[in-house]
Amino acid sequence: MARHPLWNEEYWLLLLQLYQKKPMGVKPLYSKGMVDLSLELHIPPEFLHEQMFKLRMVTPRIKRLWEKYADKPQKLKRDIQRIRQMNGCGNAIQFFEGVEVKETFEKNWEPLESEPSLTRVKLIIILELYFQLTPITMVPETPEIIDLGKLIRTSPKVIAEAMGVFMYCDPYLNREDMLIHPLLEACNDIWHQYGNGNPDKLYQLANELKEYFK
Repeated sequence: MARHPLWNEEYWLLLLQLYQKKPMGVKPLYSKGMVDLSLELHIPPEFLHEQMFKLRMVTPRIKRLWEKYADKPQKLKRDIQRIRQMNGCGNAIQFFEGVEVKETFEKNWEPLESEPSLTRVKLIIILELYFQLTPITMVPETPEIIDLGKLIRTSPKVIAEAMGVFMYCDPYLNREDMLIHPLLEACNDIWHQYGNGNPDKLYQLANELKEYFK
């Protein structure tokens, strides 16, 4: 993967701190720590994940990094605080004033205006479950919907509503009636991106995204 324009060599410290969190090692691609850091830095988690793998390589730079911080968590913490203060991490509005830095991946994690308890990421996970159920079971009382609601911290009622909109988007159901629903635009967009593709890839993506909520 090519170098990201917003990547700073000092960000190795932030990755190292995340790497050292128990259980120590490379964190799942969409783990909460990885996603939160990517949103803070405006750098996609895929890039940070690839960079984190490099922490296991034996190169002069990585070796020096480990020698300096491996057994000094307080020093690592202090230096990270300094980096955040200098670079404006966590204060992107001021630091990047006048610069458009928001990337597409960030919008996937933002609450929907039409339903703040949902995000595009949650809709992807809901769509994956949609393909496992039948229309008659797409109701709030269905155990799978209840379980998913607990995982992604969204009410089963809202999940069932989203599935109802996905049913409208599903060409195999041949819905000819018109639908006016606040979630239609977002669900239709997610359907066009993932609903007509390889179901195995959707299953894999949904499982990876669930890591964020665990």
